Amino acid sequence: MKKIVNVVAAIIENDQNEILCALRSPKMLIPNKWEFPGGKIEPNENIKAAIKREIYEELGCTIETSHLFHEHTHEYETFIITLFCIKARIVEGEPTTKEHSKLIWLKRENLLSLVWAPADIPAVEKLISEHS
Repeated sequence: MKKIVNVVAAIIENDQNEILCALRSPKMLIPNKWEFPGGKIEPNENIKAAIKREIYEELGCTIETSHLFHEHTHEYETFIITLFCIKARIVEGEPTTKEHSKLIWLKRENLLSLVWAPADIPAVEKLISEHS
């Protein structure tokens, strides 16, 4: 049986209505694909606490969460991921990459110009469709 992994991801929007996108490093699983930054939920941790911790660890900034935007389960070849995408905004600090290869801010309409990790695609499509 495949391992099931619960993961949180932050959909961080700035004042210019751009969304923060992170490129997975060549050393990560699903390398060189774009994703919303985040990580695994630890035991006894709720999704909002998990995303605040992950963003602080990965990007060195503090976020304020809004709401659960999208939840999706995706089956990869060796594991199953349930991805909880949470809307957020930065309240302190500037995001700097510690684990990813690159960070960029993109307008919604340009999100599909990137090659996304498969689990993130439904949230990307929902972001684009809610503003079209």
